[in-house]
Amino acid sequence: MNSKQEKLEAFGRLLDIMDDLREKCPWDKKQDLQSLRHLTLEEVYELSDALLEENLDEVKKELGDVLLHLVFYAKIGSEKESFDIADVINSLNEKLIFRHPHIYGDVEVKDEDEVKQNWEKLKLKEGNKSVLSGVSKGTPSMVKAFRIQEKVKGIGFEFHNAEDAWKKVDEELAEFHTETASVKKEQELGDVFFSLINYARISGINPDSALEKTNLKFISRFQKMENLASERNLNLSEMPLEEMDLLWEEAKKG
Repeated sequence: MNSKQEKLEAFGRLLDIMDDLREKCPWDKKQDLQSLRHLTLEEVYELSDALLEENLDEVKKELGDVLLHLVFYAKIGSEKESFDIADVINSLNEKLIFRHPHIYGDVEVKDEDEVKQNWEKLKLKEGNKSVLSGVSKGTPSMVKAFRIQEKVKGIGFEFHNAEDAWKKVDEELAEFHTETASVKKEQELGDVFFSLINYARISGINPDSALEKTNLKFISRFQKMENLASERNLNLSEMPLEEMDLLWEEAKKG
């Protein structure tokens, strides 16, 4: 592994390269905060894919792409005479120190739950008017629900255990099944999803990761089913469901 000095030198070289690109490259010179935004989201999703696959070579590559974007935004900030990368890092350093009084102060905690509770309370002291004010509007719905639940847990608004959380799932499912109006049924289904996410979270399962792994598994099995059909000169779109089910079961065994 690299020494701290080597890490600092590598970061300094990145800053120099960013300066060169911003000055000399037609594409890089043209970019602004808005043009980079969607590209940043794409890079973060690619990092997410690598993390799910636990492909460390890809994680390294995608972390580099995300880091480039962070340095790019800071460069634009400095051009606007608003902030530079040192301001970004110093602000982060101060926030981390303030939110970890059990490390940099005299607060004592017994476990990670107390750390999270202190974290949310300290955020309110920083000026946040609501525990939920830090939840991004653009966050995907499942991740947003998970973050909402994590944040309210930080002030003690939480089921006592997973069993109690599952009772809420049963309750919401019953309400969903008894509702007939389409608008209300949609609302009740949302409640089912929210309660399932809550149960998963309390059980120590990340629901977003769980669903994405199921998505990948389904894609793999369905593509195997397509290959089996092709090998046998069969057209899936012309097959009855019962025959497709047989191919599906065969694909699952492969």
